[in-house]
Amino acid sequence: MRLPFTLLIDPVPADSLQQDFADTFHEMDSSAPALRVGELSTQRGDGIFETLAVVNGHPQEVGPHISRLRNSARICELPLPNAEQWRAAIAYAVERIPQRGEIALKFVLSRGVEHGPAPTAWLHAVAAADFSVVRGNGVRVITLDRGYPRGVAEKAPWLLMGAKTLSYAVNMAALREARRRGADDTIFLTTDGFVMEGPTSSVVLRINGEYVTPAPSGAILHGTTQQSMFDYLRTQGMVVEYRDVTVEELRQADAAWLVSSVRLAVSVVALDGEPFPADQTLTETLNKYLLARTT
Repeated sequence: MRLPFTLLIDPVPADSLQQDFADTFHEMDSSAPALRVGELSTQRGDGIFETLAVVNGHPQEVGPHISRLRNSARICELPLPNAEQWRAAIAYAVERIPQRGEIALKFVLSRGVEHGPAPTAWLHAVAAADFSVVRGNGVRVITLDRGYPRGVAEKAPWLLMGAKTLSYAVNMAALREARRRGADDTIFLTTDGFVMEGPTSSVVLRINGEYVTPAPSGAILHGTTQQSMFDYLRTQGMVVEYRDVTVEELRQADAAWLVSSVRLAVSVVALDGEPFPADQTLTETLNKYLLARTT
């Protein structure tokens, strides 16, 4: 049981009847060369990925992550991943990594080598960063214009906005801009003033006692951990809703969270340099629930 752990995968067709995938998995030394120079994931960011959390040996939200990977593949016109193969690859890795603590497990499907015969796929597991401080203290957030109006994904599907692609340069630039402004994270806005998502997270607001997240669309990913958060809130009798959210509603919300698979739920404690109301008690309850999941 060791970290990092790297597994190369020989993708099989989505409609394959194969049930045993052991011969398609190849363990790699994580410090050894594994990708070719012509690999399009590194040359052009031409690929898709998902990152799930493994908590004390339990991989979280496997089904939703694989479903989202398949949706990204459809949008990007990549070969559709075989869901059972990816499920088996995740299980294979989980059996071979530490069974205590929090681990980030990333899996990638690339278009492969330019002019090559097949896509490239791999899985990589590392110890998760220690997010205890931001879970406990919250994050300072700025809003940034994403450069698109609402509805652009439907008008320009070639922008691939509904896919979780490897092209994360803009997302990382947004986080650097947040740090330059003395903040920790970012919430993207459309040019016409609607809330989208964070560079690596979903946005959840509490407005007049109801929990709201921007409606998943061609421009906004359907957050897997946000869905788990809503599942929990429903069991507590809370009202949850997917809908368009304006920046004015964000600024007037009772509380707000950034939610993601490995960091989990963090409260927004400042917005654009101004203090923001935070419900840290609920944040602690949410993270306790999320960390205790076994599926």
